[in-house]
Amino acid sequence: QVQLVESGGGLMQPGGSLRLSCAASGSIFITSMGWYRQAPGKQRELVAVARISGSTNYAESVKGRFTITRDSGKNTAYLQMNSLKPEDTAVYYCTAGILNGATYWGQGTQVTVSS
Repeated sequence: QVQLVESGGGLMQPGGSLRLSCAASGSIFITSMGWYRQAPGKQRELVAVARISGSTNYAESVKGRFTITRDSGKNTAYLQMNSLKPEDTAVYYCTAGILNGATYWGQGTQVTVSS
């Protein structure tokens, strides 16, 4: 089992920055950590993922604005979000992938971008 705890969400004005953190606990080897988001009335979508290989992927809508980093030694992932837009408003979920293909999810943290 893997438990994920997110922090760092909140209210920010457009153009501002927020940093989300995700700490994973458990004895299972984690191969990837990522962030998804779900806005009201929309499907959940991948925001960014960081793999143990060092490779990363981003949604087109956040490229150049968001950066995912991962501390493999601490099983912690971060999402630095800059130049926030109102359309970034969503619940952000941390995920952790393991070798057998299973994915664990955090409880989510609300990010609201509004003036």
